[in-house]
Amino acid sequence: MLKRIVVGAAVAGVSWQAYSAVRRWRESWGAVPEEAARTLPGDDLLEAAQATDTRGITIEAPPELVWPWLVQMGFGRGGWYSIDALDMRGSSADRIVDEWQRIEVGDVLPTHPGGGFQVRELDPGRSLVLYADPSSMQPAADATEAVPPGLAASGAFLSRTPSDFAATWTFVLEPLGTGRTRLIERMRYWGAGGNPLTKAALSLLGFGVFVMMQRQMVGIRARAERLAIEEHRARTAGAARPTGNGHAADVPQTVPVSAEPG
Repeated sequence: MLKRIVVGAAVAGVSWQAYSAVRRWRESWGAVPEEAARTLPGDDLLEAAQATDTRGITIEAPPELVWPWLVQMGFGRGGWYSIDALDMRGSSADRIVDEWQRIEVGDVLPTHPGGGFQVRELDPGRSLVLYADPSSMQPAADATEAVPPGLAASGAFLSRTPSDFAATWTFVLEPLGTGRTRLIERMRYWGAGGNPLTKAALSLLGFGVFVMMQRQMVGIRARAERLAIEEHRARTAGAARPTGNGHAADVPQTVPVSAEPG
């Protein structure tokens, strides 16, 4: 009996250590310790947060080529650049769409028909802070658009999380010089009550958010870096293409902005 107790305790200890290590990795994927410890825009909106996840990724493109992808996020807009089957109808945009480039504080970036994250703070080109609670997530009375199956399934899961909650989602762009950008994302959560079921729901929700956010950050990086390559090629072509009199021809210095969803 004593041997079983010792073995069981050892297994439990190893399992807890492994779980703790995975959780720490999930909560700070891609972020350096200094980034995770810093105060970011929007932190003061949810001072009593029960969980905070900070993640970072380096993008080989300047902030001005990353920011447009953030501005046009949302269901029925540019998408979330993640797992489209769970949060979109169709595919996330792969081009900058002019009609989605104008947002203001108070606007909602939809996660589903009729509801989503509200824009709480906006520093163009630098930071975007989104906020969600039951009132912002509640579909509008006149929302008639059908919910895609994948989004309905994720919504069914969210309905099992605390009914009284709040979350902030912050995006920060920091120039690194030589045309590079550091994208830092932070998600903070609060759920009513401190019982084990609430904590378990937040843990499960946190894991789901990690999967989606990791895919999203990689998706944003791929789009911004591709745009940077296209603009570099356009500039190079403009400098090198001769005309009939031996002079370089003038060509657009940027890739044309699409007026249609990607």
